[in-house]
Amino acid sequence: MKYSAQEVMQYVMEEDVKFIRLAFCDIYGKQKNISIMPGELPRAFDCGIAIDASAIDGFGDETHSDLFLRPDPGTLTVLPWRPEHGRVVRMFCSIHLPDGSLFEGDTRSILKKAVADAEKQGISFAFGAEMEFYLFKLDESGNPTTAPFDTAGYMDIAPEDRGENVRREICLTLEKMDIFPESSHHEEGPGQNEIDFRYADALTSADNAMTFRTVVKTVAGRNGLCADFSPKPVPGQPGNGFHINLSVKNKNGSDLLPCMIAGILTHISDMTLFLNPIHESYERFGNYKAPRYISWSAENRSQLVRVPAATGEYRRAELRSPDPATNPYLAFALLIRAAMDGIEKKIPLPPATDINLFAADPVTLAKFKKLPQSRDEAVAAAGASAFIARHLPGTVIGAYCHNA
Repeated sequence: MKYSAQEVMQYVMEEDVKFIRLAFCDIYGKQKNISIMPGELPRAFDCGIAIDASAIDGFGDETHSDLFLRPDPGTLTVLPWRPEHGRVVRMFCSIHLPDGSLFEGDTRSILKKAVADAEKQGISFAFGAEMEFYLFKLDESGNPTTAPFDTAGYMDIAPEDRGENVRREICLTLEKMDIFPESSHHEEGPGQNEIDFRYADALTSADNAMTFRTVVKTVAGRNGLCADFSPKPVPGQPGNGFHINLSVKNKNGSDLLPCMIAGILTHISDMTLFLNPIHESYERFGNYKAPRYISWSAENRSQLVRVPAATGEYRRAELRSPDPATNPYLAFALLIRAAMDGIEKKIPLPPATDINLFAADPVTLAKFKKLPQSRDEAVAAAGASAFIARHLPGTVIGAYCHNA
């Protein structure tokens, strides 16, 4: 249910809500929040709640340190793991300067603008997230280790799959927050898991991805475990991917999928820094089904982009290079921009690569362009990109390019 500001204040009064968490994320996608009491809600909706921007990575220094959070009432949700009496709710926020204008480092607003610009052209996108994570044991002091919770493999079942009940608790918690998983299973790595979501609009899907990471970490902690979303937590084992499924449609029903894919392939090197933002991200490429080359094909999981076997409303493309270190708001915004470029310019889709790139010989592989193979390469591509300069503010570009 989408609430208005007035309905939120009524809900808080009637449902014994004592704390309201105003949530946002830094430029790199790390979620932050500040809790306010119910009496502060009118002020929050009217003029925002002040925060110290200088203490948040990428938000600036002490010279201009005041920013204001304004909650989005349509994102109200109860946090089910908090007490029933004296409930805690959460809303995502937009971030504003003291004069009321949007802060350019507010990545959620960057995504909202990309969505709005596409809608002006009569085009809409839907996203579905597939995010992998490891469950590790804690040591005697309660600190995380890299000892996996189990040694099960892909889609194994209990008792080998010891994460089954943890995934169940995660899924049920998400449902209480009106986020509906489609499926869950054990992944290839020991202690590795995956939960997939139903399709949603871009902003809802990004909000859900942020919420998902919080829920997984919370439920893991309640079970005496640590959830790790890093791209390559265990050397020699599969990395964690954040596969992004997306579809596109317009009012006249024409098939825009080929141009969407072509636009993404055209700009993928420039975008990689934001889809794979840390050094560890590049250790994942080229093994355990993580792509290395810029290519596409139907169904083929050795490709950067694959078009799964589906028809009608389920027809989509899956981008397999991003990892969970990405900021989902930036990732989805850039994919929309790249897709729109492909659609507006009618960029032709190159021929499909219907071979297994993980088993191909060096002569064959030499014909394909690679993704950036290190963070330094990705920084160079982003820094020289007119596409990135056109669609991201200098604050964000500078933070990514200069943060080693």
